[in-house]
Amino acid sequence: MHTLNKILLGILLATTAGCAFNPATNRPDLVLMSEEKEIKIGREMHEKLVASTPIYNDPILTAYVEHVGQKVAKSSDRPDLTYHFTIIDSQDINAFALPGGYVYINRGLLTYLQSEAEMAAVLAHEVGHITARHAVRQKTAATGAGVASVLSVLVTGSGVVGDVANLWSTAAVKGYGRDMELEADRFGAQYMYNAGYDPQAMINVIALLKDQETFARRRARVEGKKQQTYHGVFSSHPRNDVRLREVVDAAGELPEDKKVVKAEYYREKTEGIVYGTNAQESEKNRFNHKSLGFSLLFPDGWKVENQRSAIVGTAPDHSATLTIKVDQRDGNQPADMALRGVYDVRNLEEDEALSQYRLEGHTGKLPIGAAGQPDRVAILFYGSRQYILEGKVLEAPDGKKDAKSEYDNLFLTSIRSFRPLRKADVIKPDIRRLRYVKANEKTTFSSLARHMEIGDYAEEQLRLLNGYYPRGEPKPGEWIKIVQ
Repeated sequence: MHTLNKILLGILLATTAGCAFNPATNRPDLVLMSEEKEIKIGREMHEKLVASTPIYNDPILTAYVEHVGQKVAKSSDRPDLTYHFTIIDSQDINAFALPGGYVYINRGLLTYLQSEAEMAAVLAHEVGHITARHAVRQKTAATGAGVASVLSVLVTGSGVVGDVANLWSTAAVKGYGRDMELEADRFGAQYMYNAGYDPQAMINVIALLKDQETFARRRARVEGKKQQTYHGVFSSHPRNDVRLREVVDAAGELPEDKKVVKAEYYREKTEGIVYGTNAQESEKNRFNHKSLGFSLLFPDGWKVENQRSAIVGTAPDHSATLTIKVDQRDGNQPADMALRGVYDVRNLEEDEALSQYRLEGHTGKLPIGAAGQPDRVAILFYGSRQYILEGKVLEAPDGKKDAKSEYDNLFLTSIRSFRPLRKADVIKPDIRRLRYVKANEKTTFSSLARHMEIGDYAEEQLRLLNGYYPRGEPKPGEWIKIVQ
């Protein structure tokens, strides 16, 4: 009994030491991380993410998202936290938050929203995840880990810190459990009310994105592909979710003359936003080799030279290189054996199989040995050829302590972008942008779709953009979105 008491006392002390009062939930959190460390983790993850993910380059729209986000954040339960709002240059419909005040919204999601209040609803929900410390609470409960281990799990899902490629599979991006998502809805609705936005806009966003989910399901069924959906809040709620309506209604109802909606202002700010693939921005440093028929995305800003025996990409400050060499395959030799054979080594560190764009390969790090060897190597089989990719850090830039880790992320991102050349790579499509026009008596979505080159589902996409899926027509004088 004496021993049992000691054990229980030890558990109690450990629990007390790990508790911090959460102003959002209004109760203690069992977390093994201070706010200072939470912010540090978020900052490190943010730096790694923006180094490997295209950011939408539109200063006016970026400032607009930042303004609305800060307005919501200042009305939250953690107003003293420094918040950062970033637009990711992706057509995917998504938004997510990282620990310590970092919120991201995809360009693709912004094109489907109808007002500033709806954008505020998305941002407020993500702020709710931050104020409730969902990432920290979930990973602390799952791992019982310290700061390094939590960062490792959040960023990679493994013990290797710094691989941002696997960040996209974490709960922070894909969504938490139903209870945490509903909690973020509750906080988000309250923050909207506090900031003067109509909390009911959150219901509008749910309905809008449930339409997206319905369309994605139908399209996937027709094309025989796997369905992709928006994360957490939208995948966990039914369209007429009673619990969601309860938490939104609980936030309060603003007087009609006090509700901030700003549909017209949102229209002004999003006029001209890129629709679909932004080839000029997202793929502006993609190298296409027409005779060999392959394509690879080099890090942004790198200079690429097609030399006699290799293709070499060089960092702007000449601190690193990424080289591509080509050779004939050796029969049916497995990729891992082929890669070890190229460098005459028995083992590779941090190695993994590659399977991308119907190509097979392998990547890893060479054992520490002779000076001048690459830091990251990979092999990819394409037809009768094998492509050898070598990432090498020549010198650490000034003030960059983790240069090798950051460059390894860039090398892996480029390696995973290697694919067969597409027709669209040779003939770049025009960038399509969102425009607003007024409907007249003869305007129908089917007639508009006939004049827009936006794929096989043009009418469905126009309906989704304007909140008319699956049926209905715009009213004369109504502002509607088109793509040009």
